[in-house]
Amino acid sequence: MLPCLISVPHGGTKIPREVRKLVILSPRDILEDGDPFTPELYDLDVESKLVMEIARAIVDVNRAPDDTPPNNPDGVVKSETAFGKKVYREFPDRKLIEILLNRYYFPFHRKIVKELKRENVLIAFDCHSMAPIAPKVAPDKGRRPSFCLGNYYGRACSMETTETLRECLTEVFELPHEEVEINEPFAGGYITRTYGMNPKPWIQIEINRDMYMNWEELKKDEEKLEDVRKKLQMSLKLFFERASL
Repeated sequence: MLPCLISVPHGGTKIPREVRKLVILSPRDILEDGDPFTPELYDLDVESKLVMEIARAIVDVNRAPDDTPPNNPDGVVKSETAFGKKVYREFPDRKLIEILLNRYYFPFHRKIVKELKRENVLIAFDCHSMAPIAPKVAPDKGRRPSFCLGNYYGRACSMETTETLRECLTEVFELPHEEVEINEPFAGGYITRTYGMNPKPWIQIEINRDMYMNWEELKKDEEKLEDVRKKLQMSLKLFFERASL
């Protein structure tokens, strides 16, 4: 068992009963907006793992609790998905938003704080997948690398430790150096920025969805997914043998 915490904030597909009658997204929209099949992809032998079951389109635990529309349509509660699809027939009022946050958002963050206190958790990984081509709300454009490791420019985890993980991934997955980017296109979301080095290091891991699924059809490739999952386990095992934590 590897001495780390894994959080999977965007792998959920459930729509809470409180907003079920208001949501106008299709199952495909829900899947497309989140990180499809990441609970399976990151089903690794680790000390602790947290998986958010509620869909990212409804409650995004990787956003600040006050990050809401209209200032940010892609905030903690969203008015539209990352691909521009309207989420609600009628956007929730302030009271309903508070209910969603209190029932689903804050409990997830309380679990993070609790799990970080485990003595055997030496580092945490916030685990995601990314669209092969950047969607319109993304900070980048065009094709993306196989992996992106975000350490909030050295503030959530040291560059040395992050480089060690990069080396392990390129070695195990047999990838060229440039296929594992650091902080490009993602330096780390709210979870990584909030809990990184507070007190333990965090790295946000993004895996290109082309590596384990048919993105156009939104279907997982069972064989590819299992291969990536096994290699992730091997990569992290190698990382803990080499990293100074």
